[in-house]
Amino acid sequence: MALDPADFTKCCKDSGVLMVVKCRKENSALKDCLTSYYKDPAFYEECKMEYLKEREEFRRTGIPTKKRLQKLPTSM
Repeated sequence: MALDPADFTKCCKDSGVLMVVKCRKENSALKDCLTSYYKDPAFYEECKMEYLKEREEFRRTGIPTKKRLQKLPTSM
């Protein structure tokens, strides 16, 4: 199935609590898309290297990436 992952999001928003029943086709397409990335060795290595880099930086600074990337408030 070649559906855009945004189709799943739109289906869920439009369906509300019935999304479990109404969005099966979109959910399957999304799972297929994600699975293809999980099985791609190059993508796996890219993610692993990014994780190891972030972990090394955290161990060095003690500050999580998310906190480090947030802008600090400036005083006027």
